[in-house]
Amino acid sequence: MSALDIRGLRKAFGGNVIIPDVTLELEQGLITSLVGPNGAGKTTLFNLITGFLRPDAGVVHYKGRDLVGLTPQKVTRRGIARSFQDLRLFNDMSVFENVLVGQESSLSLWGRKQHYENTEAVLERVGLSAQRDTRASELSYAERKFLNLARIMALDVDLFLLDEPASGLDGPSRQTFHALLRSLKAEGHTVLLIEHNLDIVREVSDRIAFLNKGEVMAFDTPDRIFADDTLTDLYFGTANRKKEASACSS
Repeated sequence: MSALDIRGLRKAFGGNVIIPDVTLELEQGLITSLVGPNGAGKTTLFNLITGFLRPDAGVVHYKGRDLVGLTPQKVTRRGIARSFQDLRLFNDMSVFENVLVGQESSLSLWGRKQHYENTEAVLERVGLSAQRDTRASELSYAERKFLNLARIMALDVDLFLLDEPASGLDGPSRQTFHALLRSLKAEGHTVLLIEHNLDIVREVSDRIAFLNKGEVMAFDTPDRIFADDTLTDLYFGTANRKKEASACSS
């Protein structure tokens, strides 16, 4: 079953076309990684899906309902939550308050007692229960990353859009992150993530969408994507390095 269905999506800023034509369909309950060179349009695509930008053309359907024209808050209410590269935490608030206020500002229909109980449960899942009263500014980098993840896990949504959620994590923290993703998948959630670490992409992904210059060049399993020399050349710039090496030797 399709969770997210994007057809003919286009976005330009003046004469600069960032997303010329994106069509992408995400299957319910799978983890999909969005990869590609810097400037490929990955974060712009996230912004188009979640209402931070409005497309010039195309449709974005979530479980059959059109999202184009909705505010980010209304998109969240429909069942989609996203993270950002910049963590956007409330540094002077406690860990508990950061998660709680995110739920209350999302137009959740839950009551305050449910918000409190849900916050406690999510902090337990991400390993931050012991830091519940610690100010966000006093957390380690990895703890801040997990707090950022906890804020959206606490929302009553089915689709998570994660923008570089594991960047900068050490080995043990990365394993914790993997376990969280696996638990979300086991619960039937759908995940679309932007990640530059290809080891992480290979480990966690059911599917990979390769984006280049705002277009989906390939959408397949990790094994098939990584076996495609054309895509790896685009990602790593191998072809350009070969040209430079040849020019230097001549």
